[in-house]
Amino acid sequence: MLPESFLNSLKGLPGFDKESFVRVHDLGEQVTSLRMNPMKFVDSTTHKFLNQTSSIPWCKNGYYLPARPFFVTDPLWHAGAYYVQEASSMFVQYILEQIVPETQGKIALDLCAAPGGKSTLLASHFKDGLVVANETIKSRNAILVENITKWGNDQVVVTQNDPSHFKSLPQFFDVMLIDAPCSGSGLFRKEPDAINEWSEESVQHCSTRQARILEESMDALKVGGYLIYSTCSYSFEEDEEMMDRIAAMPGMQNINLHPPVEWNIITCESPVHHAQGFRFYPDKIQGEGFFVTVFQKQSTLVGGYYTNDFKWNPITKQEHALLSTHLNLSNQFIYISHQKTIIAMPAFFEAPIKALLKNLYVKKLGLDIGEIKGKDLIPAHALAMSSWEQLPYGRIEVDEATALQYLRRADLILTGVNGWQAVSYQQIILGWAKLLPNRTNNYYPTEWRILKY
Repeated sequence: MLPESFLNSLKGLPGFDKESFVRVHDLGEQVTSLRMNPMKFVDSTTHKFLNQTSSIPWCKNGYYLPARPFFVTDPLWHAGAYYVQEASSMFVQYILEQIVPETQGKIALDLCAAPGGKSTLLASHFKDGLVVANETIKSRNAILVENITKWGNDQVVVTQNDPSHFKSLPQFFDVMLIDAPCSGSGLFRKEPDAINEWSEESVQHCSTRQARILEESMDALKVGGYLIYSTCSYSFEEDEEMMDRIAAMPGMQNINLHPPVEWNIITCESPVHHAQGFRFYPDKIQGEGFFVTVFQKQSTLVGGYYTNDFKWNPITKQEHALLSTHLNLSNQFIYISHQKTIIAMPAFFEAPIKALLKNLYVKKLGLDIGEIKGKDLIPAHALAMSSWEQLPYGRIEVDEATALQYLRRADLILTGVNGWQAVSYQQIILGWAKLLPNRTNNYYPTEWRILKY
């Protein structure tokens, strides 16, 4: 049951209808939605989960499912063919299409990124740009790295830094997405246990934290760049009040958007600066609670200098020659040796990536191709997940039962040519295996394996 103090705190807010709001939470119906990976084609007409979907109007790759399946039993979920994401939060896709339709050369930051839903959305939109996905907490950062790797884009850098660290990169980003840590009231229907954790004190604590995050990171946004600020909270202190805080910052101008009326998204306004934002209510749309607003930085008091004198190790001519026997090494990428593996990074972003390495704690960058041992290439799992047209070695297509055995990292026998092989299911690669005369070595990452289902 929703606390009366919580309901009272929402009285008078735009779009809040207590009766219908309470009713939809009492019903407890679960909305399941996902976003398809445009780089990994799935035949939805034959897929066991995806053959009865309906489209999410504000996200071209987003779909509703009629019921929530047990995703861990679908090999394509593990392969990054889609991301299970709350439908309301996919509205970020609509925003990006309005404010940044041309993405070539643009750099975007997801400041509070784990587990990676919005980061993978950014990666798909900025396919010819650069995306930085940051998460402060180490355990959550590991989940972020996993999801980014499975999604397969090679133009994403994952960092693990406090928001204040981004002051070292003034005027660096064209887009900053701050999906701020919040009191979480927008997810009460989806996660009823969270109701017991809500309090007016927690709302105030989150509001203070959100203000700090904004103030400490805003220098990193370029003049002309856009801030997308969002929460999964209904609270005025975390939404409208925060819009006024942003609007009061030097050079920040609110951006008006006009989503179709039939989407039933509620437009709201901050009391002081009359900034526009959007509220999503589960009794009005097919999704959970969400808030989002957009600002543009039109001037700044901060200079634009940052250091990028990071020294890395380009691969040797011998390593390049060996890799060329396995891969088409495009000159659009730079190839370096980094922590015993070879990384491919978009050459266009060499200077920004060096700046990231110089000023931040980087957990993942570019595409991990693998390790050279002698005359052999030991392929990285990230290479199997990537969208590179030419992959080394052969490929073995397996059925669902074998795919799940592989994903459990269990013993299995595959039939084919001895040596490295990519294991694929429904033509989407799951990872690597090595066939030997009397056994098959399973190279699916141990830390990602299916433990039980």
